[in-house]
Amino acid sequence: MFSKDRWKEIMEVLSSNVLRTVATAFGVGWGIFILIVLLAAGKGLENGIRQEFNGVATNTLFMWSEKTSMAYQGLPEGREFSFKLEDVDLIRRNVPGLRIISPRNSMGRSDGDNVIRGTEGGQYRVFGDYPEIIEQNSIFISKGRFLNHKDIKEKRKVVVIGNGIRNDLYDTDEEVIGTYVKISGINFMVVGIYKEKSSNGGGEDSERQIYMPFTTFSQAYNRADNVGWMAITAEDGKSISQLNKTILKTVKESRKVHPDDERAIGYFDLYEQYNRVESLFGAISFIAYFVGVLVLISGVIGVSNIMLIVIKERTKEIGIRRALGENPWSIKLQILMESIFLTIISGMVGIIFGSFTIYGINAVLDSVGPVNMFLNPSVSLGVVLIAMGILVIAGLLAGFIPANKAIKIQPIEALRIE
Repeated sequence: MFSKDRWKEIMEVLSSNVLRTVATAFGVGWGIFILIVLLAAGKGLENGIRQEFNGVATNTLFMWSEKTSMAYQGLPEGREFSFKLEDVDLIRRNVPGLRIISPRNSMGRSDGDNVIRGTEGGQYRVFGDYPEIIEQNSIFISKGRFLNHKDIKEKRKVVVIGNGIRNDLYDTDEEVIGTYVKISGINFMVVGIYKEKSSNGGGEDSERQIYMPFTTFSQAYNRADNVGWMAITAEDGKSISQLNKTILKTVKESRKVHPDDERAIGYFDLYEQYNRVESLFGAISFIAYFVGVLVLISGVIGVSNIMLIVIKERTKEIGIRRALGENPWSIKLQILMESIFLTIISGMVGIIFGSFTIYGINAVLDSVGPVNMFLNPSVSLGVVLIAMGILVIAGLLAGFIPANKAIKIQPIEALRIE
């Protein structure tokens, strides 16, 4: 294998017909190129989707009340109801395995500006929340602080605004912390500014929401102990999807809703949706490997066919070598080495071009800014090593049939061929 003469012979064979060698190598190189680019594109899509979930507690259930669709305990069908703060404690007592239960209230946009600061104003969503909500949302505090339990207990008139609101209502160099904004006619002091962890935002609602203490919201806007909806997160190692039936049952009993009423309580299981997305990642990788390997196989078949032609052209040479007593295994090894060498070199060229293509795509993404649902396409070292392994196996397969044909050539028959 390490014979200088053997490698010299391999180079002479491959360089004897350069055009044929390049055309043959192109099939293998193109197959590896397609495989690398498809896997990188799949990874870019995966990174983009994961970025959307960045900072969000994915093991979370969102639950809200709707109208009942069944009469129950003397109460009519079509009844509207609201969750109560006591339901939060009831769920916490009756459903083990929950980490965070965040009751929430919200106020949507009105016809006019619902938030005013000096001569500036705008329409924004306002939430009444507990401090734990920051652990469930994809936000972080860029300046100041978030809500705390002292705000809740003392019903302080404080708010945390998004960086988008800060840009809408304040001058660039203006100090925000400690100033006041008027929300639906009531003044609140700004104690913090938040930004979103996801880099794929940028829509009109991006960082344009307001958080205030739940108790303050309830008192200021006459919500009493009503709860608009809840964000419920399970402990690590627990599945919220397995706990949601118990949660729904507990709330239905508390609010006197028929146990079989499927429409009275709406919910969104983020954990279930996230698992579906996770399975999508596996499917994307499978498709990328499947398509790439199919293209690679077509290239390998081309290499095998060319090697068969080479064997036919060298029949007399092989016959002479056999007549002079060369070991059949030596001839077989020669053919296999030629096949593997051609396959690996062409594959490496495909990997290099694939790497430059991925680098170019990332450079474009960096220059134009983040693209929604697509981020940092890349391949790991493990993928490159897998590709190299595929190349070695492909080279062996491509050379196996020609090599076997070569050692079956009888010296006498080979010498008769002109």
